[in-house]
Amino acid sequence: MHSGLVNPIDFLREGRQAGHLAIPYSIDRSPYYQIRIPILRLKNGEGPSLLLMAGNHGDEYEGELQLGRLMRLLVVAEIRGAVTILPMANLPAVMAAKRCSPFDGGNLNRAFPGDPIGSPTARMAHFLEHELPRHDVVLDLHSGGTSMAHLPCTLIERQADADRFERSVSLMRAMGAAHAFIADNGPTAPTSMGAAARAGTIGLSGEFGGGGTVTLATMAFTAAAIDRLLVTLGIVKHPVLSRVPLAEPGPLQLLSLSRHSQGIYANRRGWFEPAVGLGATVAAGELAGWYHNLERLEQPEEELRFAESGIVISHRLHCDSQAGDCLIQVAEPIAS
Repeated sequence: MHSGLVNPIDFLREGRQAGHLAIPYSIDRSPYYQIRIPILRLKNGEGPSLLLMAGNHGDEYEGELQLGRLMRLLVVAEIRGAVTILPMANLPAVMAAKRCSPFDGGNLNRAFPGDPIGSPTARMAHFLEHELPRHDVVLDLHSGGTSMAHLPCTLIERQADADRFERSVSLMRAMGAAHAFIADNGPTAPTSMGAAARAGTIGLSGEFGGGGTVTLATMAFTAAAIDRLLVTLGIVKHPVLSRVPLAEPGPLQLLSLSRHSQGIYANRRGWFEPAVGLGATVAAGELAGWYHNLERLEQPEEELRFAESGIVISHRLHCDSQAGDCLIQVAEPIAS
């Protein structure tokens, strides 16, 4: 199906294919400009087909760096089945170090199912929406981005198909995170996971770091999750990215984030100071942080308290905040 971009990949061909998806987009500097998005396809016989993607939001780097590394390390002869790798799905956002594309303001993870004659972001979403059915499983790697610290976790969408849902939960457990979300955004969700559900594909995602940076811990967590998925699916026999042997996955705590009241949002400009860290278990009424007013130094800082109990999953890293910014969130533990 025409998707408003040029695709050099033949998904049926055996072997290794490396190239660029090209989205024509006229700009001031270059009227015949193309947005060129790296893509790699490896195929070796029959077997599972996996799409690995990152850079859906440009300032989320763990997935971008690890998938770039995987493109260099993965060898066709050592896989069974097929792997498609898109390390920078929203390339303009990646290169601008922004969440959204500087060309059209597009948030790729709110653009599905896309539009083949729309903006560059809409055309990329349309391409992905219609190529997902070629894959049995998709893993879309995220993190908290520049402004948020996020508890490392994995995520799936609730599925109407019971067998596919159970398979999704099983693969999520195998990836080795200590915490995971089951989202319930419905069949029309404008996200990559919504697109995977519409395609009948198992969709896996998660938050693998945050802060617009990477650390030893977040890179190791990301590498292990990718390796565990590749091994569990039977695409490879041994880890490719991890620099230490993979331990057996530990217990998985499932979490629910479904209510506005699980977050604390700024109602004016202020400067946020958290009182608790990621992963802390807190009770309703407990101190969440302080909101300072540097324009009114005679006023004491405002105490912010949680409206609900739960586990702290994210908090704002940028101290300077505006009305509407989410300052801190908790998620509710649910039976696993």
